Amino acid sequence: MKSIQRILFATDFSNASEAALERAIDLAKDNGAELLVTHVYEPPSRMSLDGYVLPQVYDEFESALREEAENRLSPLVSKAGKAGVKARSLLVKGIPYRAIARAAKTNDADLVVMGTHGRTGVARLFLGSVAARVISTAPCPVLTVRAA
Repeated sequence: MKSIQRILFATDFSNASEAALERAIDLAKDNGAELLVTHVYEPPSRMSLDGYVLPQVYDEFESALREEAENRLSPLVSKAGKAGVKARSLLVKGIPYRAIARAAKTNDADLVVMGTHGRTGVARLFLGSVAARVISTAPCPVLTVRAA
């Protein structure tokens, strides 16, 4: 079996991601692996905003989204570092499941770790499951951690 050298932890900053971060840190420590603390942001399309938005206003909005995500990633990377894990943040733009799978491939991840909300039935049908889509598209194994 191939050793785990790089783990991509995908977070949406929800409670479901908290337990997954703990598991990702433990796995990284146990394997001496690097941890990529990853968030995907998806700005609204220009067409979905009400009316016309000046390009400068849209760019400022997207910049604010990036800055907020970077600010929220930083403490997660610090937490991993305090646990003795080599970690860095990775902020990616796109459709979450596609961007996570692409980031795993681009960064040669050996494992993706992510939380799952555990929705079932109609909620899952309408909301979909990012985790399920990542499982089916990622180039490496995916470990999902259900929220407590």
